[in-house]
Amino acid sequence: MSDTPKRSFGSRMLDLVERVGNRLPDPALLFVYALFLVWLISALLDGHAFEVPSKDGPVAKAVESQLSASAITTFLADMVKTFTSFHPLGVVLVALLGVGVADDSGFIGAALKRMVALTPRMLLTPMLILVALLSHTAADAGYVLVIPLGGVIFYAAGRHPLAGIAAAFAGVSGGFSANPVPSSLDPLLQGLTQSGAAILDPSRTVNPLANWYFTAASCALIILVGWFLTDRVIEPRLRRTAPVDGDPADMPKIEGVSTAEGKGLLWGGIAFLLGIVILVVLTVPESSVLRSPTTGSPTASDAPLMQAIVPLIFLLFLIPGVVYGFAAGTYKSHRDVVKSMAKSMSTMGYYLVMAFFASLFIYAFNKSQLGALLAVEGADALRSANLPPQVTIVAIIILCAFINLLIGSASAKWALLAPIFVPMLMQLGISPELTQAAYRVGDSTTNIITPLMPYFPLVVAFSQRYVKKTGIGTLTAMMLPYSMSFLLLWTLFLLGFWALGIPLGIAGGYSYPP
Repeated sequence: MSDTPKRSFGSRMLDLVERVGNRLPDPALLFVYALFLVWLISALLDGHAFEVPSKDGPVAKAVESQLSASAITTFLADMVKTFTSFHPLGVVLVALLGVGVADDSGFIGAALKRMVALTPRMLLTPMLILVALLSHTAADAGYVLVIPLGGVIFYAAGRHPLAGIAAAFAGVSGGFSANPVPSSLDPLLQGLTQSGAAILDPSRTVNPLANWYFTAASCALIILVGWFLTDRVIEPRLRRTAPVDGDPADMPKIEGVSTAEGKGLLWGGIAFLLGIVILVVLTVPESSVLRSPTTGSPTASDAPLMQAIVPLIFLLFLIPGVVYGFAAGTYKSHRDVVKSMAKSMSTMGYYLVMAFFASLFIYAFNKSQLGALLAVEGADALRSANLPPQVTIVAIIILCAFINLLIGSASAKWALLAPIFVPMLMQLGISPELTQAAYRVGDSTTNIITPLMPYFPLVVAFSQRYVKKTGIGTLTAMMLPYSMSFLLLWTLFLLGFWALGIPLGIAGGYSYPP
């Protein structure tokens, strides 16, 4: 008889996901394979004619081979322009220049610590989750700052430290798209969504804040659900099954906000609030140059205010970050500011490689007309199935949640899926904004249960400080209730928004054409 203990079905399934995911090529290489596939299929279907419905009547289109001599020549001649004009590229780099200064100067970290330190014990869990959600504005800072901070403050409060890590991880990663503050992710996804919509309707614009109302309101949902699960489900179970066994002398200690940090926070906060006040004052007048020249609305897609969202994110993080740095003493000269910008750019090397191949794939996919053909054929198949649009959206959410188990990068997945999902659902009368919101729900909720998420091993290491036996299975079992609850309730939340007709965001409707 074998002495090997019988492993549960859940453990075997997690092992299968890990094996399959580890065998997948790097996301950058996935775009290369996708590019080759577009070339091959476009050559095989060259000249295939079809019609695309439009508001002006059917438009005749045909598949164009991307392996013809003229197509290859144009592809090579336009390669540099294709990459440099890739919409998400500039969006991410410009936004992160400002966010990088606010992060590296210590402004964001000090603000997060102050928020937690001022919280009453009974509100510790919801405040920790809120801080985790707000950390999305600082790219990946939440993983390396807020998650270990969650363990420290719970331990200091006499609570189970792994419950604090779980609550923070749920907010940082499971609630990835729930944020009341616009971040670089909003215009990044918007650019990919708009590119997908342009396959059918080149004039269709998507507002960078098209999902803002939904993602901001989602914060309340994530906080309430996370609060209940942490205090009523996760922590009681941890006290029974995973007692703290780390050496108290080695336990991380909570560090308060120093005098210098407090001074920096004061002046940095004043600078941030002053920036908001100036922006509001400049926008309020009916004659404001920030309003739409056609409708006078500050939130219209052609309003300079909306077109300047990314530069505004840059300035609203850069200026307070610089003020904090000099006030707190972390900056001694302007050279330190430049170094912070350079440091934030040095972390973008991998993204640049991925963006290069993603831009080439999207270029070839659009030029071949395969996106339009796939949208028409997919829409016809869904139409013949006669499914309610709500069921279609739920299916998109579940599919994205499953794909997220294997491919971690939000932008990489949407770069692959947007050219397919967005025009296909437009054919069914579903707006690009709703499709993007559905993607964001699916993309967020399974981050916390896949070992293939880049920061998953780091969270395991944080947990082992307190409970030495913590492994991948321990963390996955701890986070599974969050993941499944978020997936179910967040999906229902989106459907509720839809049923009530609440706008998803600025110019964020549900139907196409509106």
